[in-house]
Amino acid sequence: HAGGIATLYEDLPLALRVLRDFVGDSVEKVRIDSRESCQRMLEFADKFVPEMVPRLEHYPGERPIFELYGIEDEIQRALGKKVPLKSGGYLIVDQTEAMTTIDVNTGAYVGHRNLEETIFKTNLEAAAAIARQLRLRNLGGIIILDFIDMVSEEHQQAVLRALEKHLEKDRAKSHISQVSPLGLVEMTRKRTRESLEQILCEPCPLCDGRGSIKTAETVCYEIFRELLRETRQYSPRRFVVLAAPDVVDAMLDQESHSVAQLEAFIGIPIKFQAEALYTREQYDVVLM
Repeated sequence: HAGGIATLYEDLPLALRVLRDFVGDSVEKVRIDSRESCQRMLEFADKFVPEMVPRLEHYPGERPIFELYGIEDEIQRALGKKVPLKSGGYLIVDQTEAMTTIDVNTGAYVGHRNLEETIFKTNLEAAAAIARQLRLRNLGGIIILDFIDMVSEEHQQAVLRALEKHLEKDRAKSHISQVSPLGLVEMTRKRTRESLEQILCEPCPLCDGRGSIKTAETVCYEIFRELLRETRQYSPRRFVVLAAPDVVDAMLDQESHSVAQLEAFIGIPIKFQAEALYTREQYDVVLM
């Protein structure tokens, strides 16, 4: 019994969670660049997983350990949408709220015999890469795989078997369906925690997570419509439009004729002022 506020449960620190959840028989060495963390991990391993003690070692080098083993580059690649394949093909990984889609493309790889061989080899390589990306990015839930269309039923089954084999290394449970009439493979992977992107990233403040922003031309025409609305509601002597520099540039260049026509139509002069701190889609119409 605790009097007042007390901690009922607290998970282990990150270093010990890695040792508990991810380190298995396939791991040869675990190198830790912090002497204090290394000592805590040794004490934890000695108590709970004594077979791991000989495989834990302190890394005393001056070069950052992430740089030494290329971890920084791997993190950047794991956050990108495009994953290159050795053959010249590539994957496009698109993570959304509802599901994750992975598209396979041949890229520059054309093969040596025929198109079907090219497609088959690219899909086999993609199966291994997909299984690895699912683990690296910790993607869960519904996952749609769009392999390159294969005519041969034998090739389709070979690719599915290859995918299943590579997923055997995955600690998270997964289920794979057969190839659909549209050539898609539906699968599910158990969610264990947030994905890598959800942990390391946040929605873009400029586009609110949409992944795109309006063109300067689109914003110009939004401003034109706003000016018409303001004219009908009020009777200003002139307008001052505050907008992002590239939007103002578009107004004074490509859309200068449209601005002149609008001024003549409403009978009110319009002045534009560039605001360096405004985002592309941000603007204000000031009535004078």
